[in-house]
Amino acid sequence: MIPLERIREARERIAGAALRTPLVRLEVDAPAEIWLKLECLQPIGSFKIRGAVNAVRSAGPEAIARGVVTATAGNMGQGLAWAAREAGVPATVAVPEHAPATKLAAIERLGGRIVRVPFDVWWHAIEESTLEGVDGMFVHPVQDELVMAGNGTIGLEVLEDLPEPDVVVVPFGGGGLVTGIGSAVKQLAPRARIVTVEPETAGPLAVSRAAGSPREIDYRPSFVDGAGGRLVLSRMWPLLQEIVDDAIVTSLEETAAAVGLLAGRARVVAEGAGALAVAASVSGRAGSGRVVCIVSGGNIDSAMLARILAGETP
Repeated sequence: MIPLERIREARERIAGAALRTPLVRLEVDAPAEIWLKLECLQPIGSFKIRGAVNAVRSAGPEAIARGVVTATAGNMGQGLAWAAREAGVPATVAVPEHAPATKLAAIERLGGRIVRVPFDVWWHAIEESTLEGVDGMFVHPVQDELVMAGNGTIGLEVLEDLPEPDVVVVPFGGGGLVTGIGSAVKQLAPRARIVTVEPETAGPLAVSRAAGSPREIDYRPSFVDGAGGRLVLSRMWPLLQEIVDDAIVTSLEETAAAVGLLAGRARVVAEGAGALAVAASVSGRAGSGRVVCIVSGGNIDSAMLARILAGETP
């Protein structure tokens, strides 16, 4: 668990970069009172700015003199590019072949350099926290403690706006978001349950929890590109066991419906990963009472969004 002191330090450090995002009620017929934490409203359209800025601002000038590096499907690349631009250093972002064009364009717009690699090479970079042939400080998108502490500032804000939530529902990609948020919530509101949500095509945490140890799955890319993966990283497993109370998997159809619901009812644009928590919560599977859904990002291709709003499941 990330110490509360580290999360509070992160909040001071990222001031002026990350926004304090609103927590709003979703007016929908559901077996729970659903609240939305709108991280899609961040300057880069994703919560990732919190962890990236905390990591870069924490590093000394010598550590980042040759630049910063990460491996990501998109949103962490934007966060790191934003932080690197502020620090005046280059950012290199390794992306898998299926990374969406919308997110790649945003990385380049922020000054980041993109390196496209096969999925196996990309996954190796995530497992080993290094990208061969590229200089710079590697900022891990998931298991860097400074990144997780930055993510934990979301939990502080949620509890200030809604002091006694019953459930906090978090999309799961690698575990850095839920570990950060869950660390804050478990230390300040220990009765609240922490629930993760993954897409059916990439749900290693649900499989691993059922098996009692990390398991590799048959990963399939989908329009929910910001969540899910091949397996749970070994370093994250103990943290997730401590923090996560339940792991839910949603279908692509449910997730697409949640994207449409957010657009239609709340006028909120969410990417697939950003809608996962809502998909699980409107069905009642995430729990009852006051349920907080983390809408983690809104970086969805406009053509993809149009298809979803037309009733398709991409």
